[in-house]
Amino acid sequence: MGLTMDHDRFWHLIDEARHQATDPTDADEVAAHASALLTRLQPPKILQAEQILWDMMAASYLAPLWAAAYQINGGCSDDGFDYFRGWLIAQGRTTFEQVINDPDSLADLPAVQQAAADGGWALEGEPILTIVWNAYQSATGSQPPDGNVTIRYPDLDPEWDFDFDDYERIAAKLPRIAALYPA
Repeated sequence: MGLTMDHDRFWHLIDEARHQATDPTDADEVAAHASALLTRLQPPKILQAEQILWDMMAASYLAPLWAAAYQINGGCSDDGFDYFRGWLIAQGRTTFEQVINDPDSLADLPAVQQAAADGGWALEGEPILTIVWNAYQSATGSQPPDGNVTIRYPDLDPEWDFDFDDYERIAAKLPRIAALYPA
């Protein structure tokens, strides 16, 4: 995997974990495989993966995506939004990039359609957020050092500063999500 962990290598690792998973849409299973794959790396490279993971979390810290997650999961706290973005990372690079560029495209994903058809169940991937911690602890027997990452969340778009329970505004901004999750 080269000398350093970069975004391409990280996404390759997620793809490999998805390939190993019985259900590649199951974020928990993908996380378990990703942690195991990271464990095979040298500890400094494992730690490099943590910054990349949190860079992706920052890149997906978008008000339209939060609004979509709020509709899909029937509400979405700060932590819930983190877990939703963990789930999104577990879906792989193509899906992640598509969705952060067009959050309404979540409506095209079979897992989102199934969640809507089943009356809603949370799409969450909290274990993705701990893959580096788990791998480092497994590989070294100790916790990762403090201060290993810098997280820089962008400001949220003020045009989305409204109550996500306002169905009319959501429908105007995220029509495909609104169609799956009517008021």
